[in-house]
Amino acid sequence: CLFFFPVLAVLFLPQAWGQSSRPAVVEAKNITLPAGSKAVLPCHSPRMVWTQDRLKDRQRVVHWDVSRNSPEYSVDRVLDMSPGARQRVYNGFNKGRVSIPDSAFTDGNFSLIINNVVNTDKGVYTCNLHHHYCQIHESIQIQLNVTKSARKEKRYWDGEKNVLVVLLGSSIVLPCVNRRALWRDGLQEDQQQVAHWDFQPPGVRPNKADRLVDLYASGERRDYGPLFAQSKMRVAEDAFTYGDFSLTISDLMPEDKGLYSCNLHHHYCGLHERRIFRLTVGPSLPREPTTPPRIFLNDDTELNDLFSTHAVSEDSPRVVNVFLPEQRGYFVQRQKKRGNLFVLGTMISEGEIALDCTEMRTYNQDSLNSEFKNNLLKERDMVKECNKGETFFNASAGKHKQTPKAEDCPLFLAEFDGRMWK
Repeated sequence: CLFFFPVLAVLFLPQAWGQSSRPAVVEAKNITLPAGSKAVLPCHSPRMVWTQDRLKDRQRVVHWDVSRNSPEYSVDRVLDMSPGARQRVYNGFNKGRVSIPDSAFTDGNFSLIINNVVNTDKGVYTCNLHHHYCQIHESIQIQLNVTKSARKEKRYWDGEKNVLVVLLGSSIVLPCVNRRALWRDGLQEDQQQVAHWDFQPPGVRPNKADRLVDLYASGERRDYGPLFAQSKMRVAEDAFTYGDFSLTISDLMPEDKGLYSCNLHHHYCGLHERRIFRLTVGPSLPREPTTPPRIFLNDDTELNDLFSTHAVSEDSPRVVNVFLPEQRGYFVQRQKKRGNLFVLGTMISEGEIALDCTEMRTYNQDSLNSEFKNNLLKERDMVKECNKGETFFNASAGKHKQTPKAEDCPLFLAEFDGRMWK
């Protein structure tokens, strides 16, 4: 006698295992960026990677397992089957006694049929469905008890699973039905895989959102509006190769503010996901100066123009390139051993010399050693003699030859007080 339980079978119709086609929100973010910048709204899903299910026989599989608690806990494989392959029964005692319909992957009926029930059939049976291409794994449990009295046969729900109490020696069907399209043959998955971006401006209802782009795994693409044609918005051409459907928006403007949604649909695998991004555009960032600031060293306009193009920093080199006009004589005298105090002098006609003093960087204020102090004293005496010689030479115009000539003196002709040039 073969018993069927239509009431239990109803529990395993497509509605029990099926999924709604309405996309589920899996991610929501608030993003704020300044105007003029570039925004990248991420949308990734490895399940949307396009690799055609050419190995259908190995991508889908159903297997039944049974677990027992006595005499000790154990889990055994009863049988398994994949499309286009014969079902495999693992226990020799069960061959010809336990089976599932050969049309399981055509009509979605994976119920387990057990003939001539014995006491050792008692246990918790699990129907497992695996779709490796879609990365979907589903299972359902049914507990089977065996009795010798026909009056004790019954079926009920214990709060976790269905429990069937059957008569010893009878036949029973453990229902497992899933009629979702991905478990059946004859579908073209590439024609049912699509991704699209929508834009909802502030104050606009969701059902009035603008469609930006549609992408199909078959290679078809539909752009809506001028934003993609003008390259302001972009989605990678190889989106289905890597599962990356991120939206790039260049040169953000205030009118780009709003709600962006990435919708991924894999009808073949039953995948429906939605990612929402609320984009806010703030004020643009101040632009950095394109030219270095002018550094005025003193009130001399000619020297300011000379050094303004050189940025002064702690690590800058201590060499300055100076371009001087023709027909004039120049010299540069370093005044201190430890420091960076320079003197720029201009030689003028009739032996007169004009001196300018420019401090490019503060010199070291450390105390000088005794040898250097002696040199400064000598230089001060030489300056006094040269000042006397210069005055006598200019007044007498060469009449007294014993006095030193101006050109025989050092090039720094000025009064020196031992600390700083005047």
